[in-house]
Amino acid sequence: MPSTSTQTPSPASSEADASLSHGLKQRHLSMIALGGVIGAGLFVGSGAGIAAAGPSIVLAYALSGLLVMLVMRMLGEMSAAYPSSGSFSAHAERAIGPWAGFTAGWSFWVLLCTAVGLEGIGAAKIVTGWLPGTPEWAWVALFMVVFCGTNLAAVKNFGEFEFWFAALKVFAISLFLVLGVLAITGVLPGTDSPGASNLTDFLPNGGEGLVIGLLASVFAYGGLETVTIAAAESENPVKGVASAVRTAMWRIALFYIGSMAVIVTLVPWDSKEVVDKGPYVAALDELGIPGAGQLMNVVVLVALLSAMNANIYGSSRIAYSLVERGQGPKALGRVSGGVPRLAVLASSVFGFACVLLSYWRPDDVFSWLLNMIGAVILVVWIFIAVSQLRLRRQLEREAPEKLVVRMWGFPWLTWLALAGMAAIFLLMAREADTRVQLYSTGGMTLFLAAVGYAWQKARAKH
Repeated sequence: MPSTSTQTPSPASSEADASLSHGLKQRHLSMIALGGVIGAGLFVGSGAGIAAAGPSIVLAYALSGLLVMLVMRMLGEMSAAYPSSGSFSAHAERAIGPWAGFTAGWSFWVLLCTAVGLEGIGAAKIVTGWLPGTPEWAWVALFMVVFCGTNLAAVKNFGEFEFWFAALKVFAISLFLVLGVLAITGVLPGTDSPGASNLTDFLPNGGEGLVIGLLASVFAYGGLETVTIAAAESENPVKGVASAVRTAMWRIALFYIGSMAVIVTLVPWDSKEVVDKGPYVAALDELGIPGAGQLMNVVVLVALLSAMNANIYGSSRIAYSLVERGQGPKALGRVSGGVPRLAVLASSVFGFACVLLSYWRPDDVFSWLLNMIGAVILVVWIFIAVSQLRLRRQLEREAPEKLVVRMWGFPWLTWLALAGMAAIFLLMAREADTRVQLYSTGGMTLFLAAVGYAWQKARAKH
């Protein structure tokens, strides 16, 4: 619940992060930006999208990728002008009001903490597949202790873990793309080129399949925001954000859209291996490379552990920023050694509680929690777009020199992005599974907005 202190909230700016360390080097931030796009959603969640959309999954990822590029450009513009560990939450408070920062921040915190638990479960399933008989929850607990400890120590530890995790992911997916292109062109020894035989039925399930694939692809892009959160603790926040945002286009095009194109060309879209083993493992098995499938499982495990590490970091910094602005329990804002350690602990405990709920109450409480976070990323993107519309005009009037990164085609492309988000909401309302997520997320958002608005009104009276 929000703090009842009468202290005036500090401006949503980089000054609010003064007690955090600046231990992230430019190489950390560059690799977080590069490897951060290669998330667990790409490796794990893309199989269901391919099964629904077939080869048109490439179109789905391209469309959602365009939307994400616009969102990242907007967020980059604001984060370069106002670096803050609160990122979009701080921007929403500055542009719209404290209630908006409260709503965007705490809903994203719930999303990240729940994701920590889900990624821990996914990683544990891979390990127990190699070591049958060992309990999943024990592996999750081990991963949680390791990454909680890493984040408690110093921000440079988070940076080092993410640097090497990201380097491995970039190397693996780059090698996958090279092998895939060689196989498709018939150059790879011992393989026959499939040509375009797997692409002839481009829309096997019609428009409905494309819609399902589009929705799956949108949520696979979640997590790109972490680099703007991390930038506030880097040596040069403005340079870091600007560099990450300017390279977002080719990173999304290569890693997401490129790998989807390779997979659906190599493997029949209706192969059950795509869902059972995962699309990347299925594609490598199709090439007949000995041990490649298991090696890809190692990469998937690294992606899941990387996401756990990043989400514990991101959730703790979002919570810290909210408390610094007077929008949460004061204890979470205490900093020791440049790290908000109680915020790290709280985020980790929430994540592990989600794991326990998946075992104890999988059909009601845990299911409700998953539905509640189902569309949070879209809510956050809307706050980003609206904030950018307002802050851009303010910056042009008051501080044009801060516009180091500029949104393309302002304001038309910002409005186009908002229209795209509205269209995705409408598509979610048409599908039975996603409709539940839409309504559950809507309920949580309205609740947080009401609490945030009531807090804002109460603070205004003092």
